[in-house]
Amino acid sequence: MSNSKTYRIGEAAKIARMTVRALQHYDAIGLLSPSFRSKGEYRYYTDDDLKRLHLIRLYRELRLPLAEIQTILDGPKSEGEAALVAHRRRLVENVAETKALIAKIDRAIDEDTMMTISERFEGFSHDDHADEAERRWGDTSAWKTSQERVAKYTKKQLAEAQGEHEALLQEFAAAMNSGAGATSPAALELAERARLHIDRWYYDLTRDGHVQLAQLYLEDPKFRASYERVEPGLAEFVVAAIEGNAERTVF
Repeated sequence: MSNSKTYRIGEAAKIARMTVRALQHYDAIGLLSPSFRSKGEYRYYTDDDLKRLHLIRLYRELRLPLAEIQTILDGPKSEGEAALVAHRRRLVENVAETKALIAKIDRAIDEDTMMTISERFEGFSHDDHADEAERRWGDTSAWKTSQERVAKYTKKQLAEAQGEHEALLQEFAAAMNSGAGATSPAALELAERARLHIDRWYYDLTRDGHVQLAQLYLEDPKFRASYERVEPGLAEFVVAAIEGNAERTVF
């Protein structure tokens, strides 16, 4: 071991304001492994390790999944910097929208300020599926996480998320019309991308959880219609692909 400054796992956890268990998990998945280990298998972290940990914590604050963080950190430095710049731009946009919303609230509190009916509803978004989703999952942590994330998004980000969703539907339809089965490699990969889309934008979603969610695509008329408007039979195709993806053991 060199003479440079090192930190036992407990010290590193205290500095980073996180748990030892979390650092052990990062080590297990290869996201952050200590530079040194003693003969007794004690972990020792260096300043460079903690610099990487700082970036991990920063990206987690930006709601990025651990797998995506690892891809960024292990990739070219320029790509990591570009990702931070992009997220900074989104945060600046969020600040502007938050200030605008605060101004609307202040106007609503001030009873002497007159607002037109249309002005009262500016800035509110509408989701045809929100009521049904809240009825089913309103008391779950996933619903709470989703609402917290969405509340921080700008209109541009919400449009980007919706655009990604629509693009996935079109790709599913193309796969179905090509004659590829719902359990074909192409369809299974689309199902995984659909899961990661939700995981990235809304809440952490396992493959089993994706299967449970997918049942709503068949059971609820509004959800089914959102798929059927793209292509008849698409809801069943997508659900079958999601179920097939959950059964895969190698990714």
